[in-house]
Amino acid sequence: MPESLAHIALIVRDYDEAIAWFTGVLGFTLVEDTYQPEQDKRWVLAAPPGASESAATLLLARASSPEQEAFIGNQAGGRVFLFLKTDDFRRDYEAYRARGVRFIREPKQAPYGTVAVFEDLYGNLWDLVQFAA
Repeated sequence: MPESLAHIALIVRDYDEAIAWFTGVLGFTLVEDTYQPEQDKRWVLAAPPGASESAATLLLARASSPEQEAFIGNQAGGRVFLFLKTDDFRRDYEAYRARGVRFIREPKQAPYGTVAVFEDLYGNLWDLVQFAA
């Protein structure tokens, strides 16, 4: 089965915002939400629309060190740039637009592939990327 959205490794400050947006706006299904107190980390796994739970592809991990928090705090007013990978850029780009996602940078060619930048309801900036073969 071809994957629409591949694994994403993210550092986020507010899991509840990220989860609400992915499930409410983009139609992801929450598969797992685990907190590891010994590492003070929270891991969130979700599946893209239409995929089974075994195909869950979203991974969120909270920053676990002051150095990481300071880095995140310097990004986009306390936000961090995040990445989604697609195997069909035009399909996913049009699907996101149809769901009301606001693109702040329209698709363009970059040396590594095609990329567009969109913003979620909470000010997080995301790159939708189809890497060149």
